[in-house]
Amino acid sequence: MVTLWTNRTERLEAGSVLTADSGPLTVVEARAFQRRWIVQFAEVLDRDAAECLRGQVLRASPIFDPDELWVHELIGKMICETDGTERGRVEAVQQNPASDLLVSEHGALVPLTFLVGQSGDRLIVDVPSGLFDES
Repeated sequence: MVTLWTNRTERLEAGSVLTADSGPLTVVEARAFQRRWIVQFAEVLDRDAAECLRGQVLRASPIFDPDELWVHELIGKMICETDGTERGRVEAVQQNPASDLLVSEHGALVPLTFLVGQSGDRLIVDVPSGLFDES
């Protein structure tokens, strides 16, 4: 059983290669099962070999997607409203079940769902009125 820590299910398509501490693993077949995946790897020929992988972290090469946002690329960018008003730089990205949040240097929390564009080191957000008002 494999727990996938990404929304990129193509990581488990036939022919994909993941890397374990013991070396590369080529996906033969994968299917979702509850919240995990049952994966058959070409290099894992029996149950004993599969047991040796228990608890290991599998890694994959980065996927280039120009539309994808990466946390390390958001840190330090300026949050700007659509009218050009600057609201501070991103200090962190906080996980949240509904939508991850941009945490500004001033403490404002901006759901990523309000991010409408990027321009250089600026993140353009279209937020509801009052989001940046102090309480």
